[in-house]
Amino acid sequence: MSFYVGFLYISTVLIWGSTWLAITYQLGSVDPIVSVIYRMLLSSILLFIVCYFRGISLRVSSRNHTFLMAQGVSLFGLNYWIIYMAETYLASGIIAAIFSLIVLFNIINSRIFLKRPTNAYIVLGGFVGLSGICLLFYPELTSVGSEDGAMTGFALGLTAVFIASLGNMAATRNGLTGLSVWSINAWGTLYGGIALVAIALFTGTEFTYEYSLSYTVSLVYLSIFGTILAFGAYLKLMILIGPEKAGYGALLIPFVAIILSTLFESYQWTPMALAGFVLAGLGNYLVMSRKN
Repeated sequence: MSFYVGFLYISTVLIWGSTWLAITYQLGSVDPIVSVIYRMLLSSILLFIVCYFRGISLRVSSRNHTFLMAQGVSLFGLNYWIIYMAETYLASGIIAAIFSLIVLFNIINSRIFLKRPTNAYIVLGGFVGLSGICLLFYPELTSVGSEDGAMTGFALGLTAVFIASLGNMAATRNGLTGLSVWSINAWGTLYGGIALVAIALFTGTEFTYEYSLSYTVSLVYLSIFGTILAFGAYLKLMILIGPEKAGYGALLIPFVAIILSTLFESYQWTPMALAGFVLAGLGNYLVMSRKN
């Protein structure tokens, strides 16, 4: 693994690991779909500005626009709207653990849609890593019952993972066309935001804003770091090493979430959690250290 790939990989994990906590500050008086709309449209505006000043072409063929729309609606629109809703039912760490399933979804979808080969190390690494995640969050997962909409949260989380994986396939295809990552994500976030605006208007959702420091700071952080920088690094990773390997970052993202929980929410480590931590790291090693 080259230094550049390692840098992109670690950056994605660290940033996205922190966004699960940041999203909790977006939940409250503002409808989840509206918060995602603010996030994506702000990201899109900033990305178009970057493209303009860096001289990055925004011209895209009509065929490519179709796939950019598919990426935007799935990855930047529906995916995040459902994640925000899921976090109203379950703790952010649990949703992060559920989202680790994108590893397996990406393997399957890459095979189906991109005709990418796979091998035993990729599959083994996925199952080892996911086993570690289950151990890491075992107490939380077993304590979740049918009350308080927990099952609804699980269902929403799984739906978001599936939609995000489909978006990953579209994003990988778009990246392989030679278009700039900045241009791809500028259009993608715009399409995602527009799709959610249409849904919000159709459902009669009220557009409000929470004028608090925590809401505004988390919105800016999620837009710049969680969307522009992290997705830029992630898309580049999918181009360089494929969505199967890039998706393995999802196994490490809960580590960051749980470390933050240790620092800010008094998370208590157990021998089982430590074993899970090691297994999830081993799963990443099996995939990233092998040539596939």
